[in-house]
Amino acid sequence: MRSTAMAGSDPAATPLGPDSLTWKYFGDVRTGMLGVWIGAIQNMYPHLGAAVEDHSILLREPLQRVARSVYPIMGVVYDGDRAARTGEQIKGYHATIKGIDADGRRYHALDPETFYWAHATFFMLIIKTAEYFCGGLTEAEKRQLFDEHVQWYRMYGMSMRPVPGSWEEFCEYWDRTCREDLEITRATRDIFSIRIPKPRFVMMPTPLWDQLFRPMVGAQRWIAAGVFDPAVREKAGMRWTPGDEVLLRLFGKLVELAFVAVPDEIRLHPRAVAAYRRVEGKVAPDAPLVEAPAFTAPPADRRDMPMHYSPPHKTLLSTVGSLVHTTFSLAGVRPARSRTRARAA
Repeated sequence: MRSTAMAGSDPAATPLGPDSLTWKYFGDVRTGMLGVWIGAIQNMYPHLGAAVEDHSILLREPLQRVARSVYPIMGVVYDGDRAARTGEQIKGYHATIKGIDADGRRYHALDPETFYWAHATFFMLIIKTAEYFCGGLTEAEKRQLFDEHVQWYRMYGMSMRPVPGSWEEFCEYWDRTCREDLEITRATRDIFSIRIPKPRFVMMPTPLWDQLFRPMVGAQRWIAAGVFDPAVREKAGMRWTPGDEVLLRLFGKLVELAFVAVPDEIRLHPRAVAAYRRVEGKVAPDAPLVEAPAFTAPPADRRDMPMHYSPPHKTLLSTVGSLVHTTFSLAGVRPARSRTRARAA
């Protein structure tokens, strides 16, 4: 039986706020350790994988692509009264992404089932990050996060038809999709073998850059293998042993302990930092939203294409701050001073 929250798209849907668990977990820098996992599992959905193959330039500029995309994605959670506007902005980027895949199947990025699958993977990113690297979740917290992910999804103004009606139904949906629908697409293989090209603004010899990032990507592939559902791991041909599981759990506990001392300025995504400052009255409620740094802009030959978010020019100070954060990948937990209140919510 579907919950009353699923009765239809609510034009008066309320955005998530600082007492939500989603605010606490979604942008945590630790989600960056699941970068290969989320990139691969999103692209295993055939229509989404085809869209990436035909329209994305992820392999050409992976760091810039991820860094700039995170800003509006974070905004749907953290932008408060402007979250729905940010959701519409994201929908607009997807309006022209359509075509026919190699098997003759039509796809469109705004197909409700395809769009929801992408959202479901972000929701599961929270669940898996919290489970492996943030000390775990209770069943009550998982249910709360499920309800919040429905509230979050309403910010896009999409059809609610594909959204499961309860946490139990979502688990069935996730398991069924992993077993029956996911495929190892070309886009998925590209994620597994991705090389991070050195951005032009990084003053470092390319061989040194490659030596720094090669083990990082390899470690993310290993984490992805452990975090994948068994059916997905089997499709990907990945090996996972009980010893690997023990090592991943130990590593996750070390990460959890290490992050006790990580400052909020590093743990929080700039969009989340600004959200907390608005809530705390440190900046005006209508202060301009934090945009991605200009160096993450798409290549010049694609900046006028409607599928790309092109960040505006920023001051040197804000660019430096964003660069520091981007080095740590995705981010956005709530400040330490609010952690206890969030867990009790």
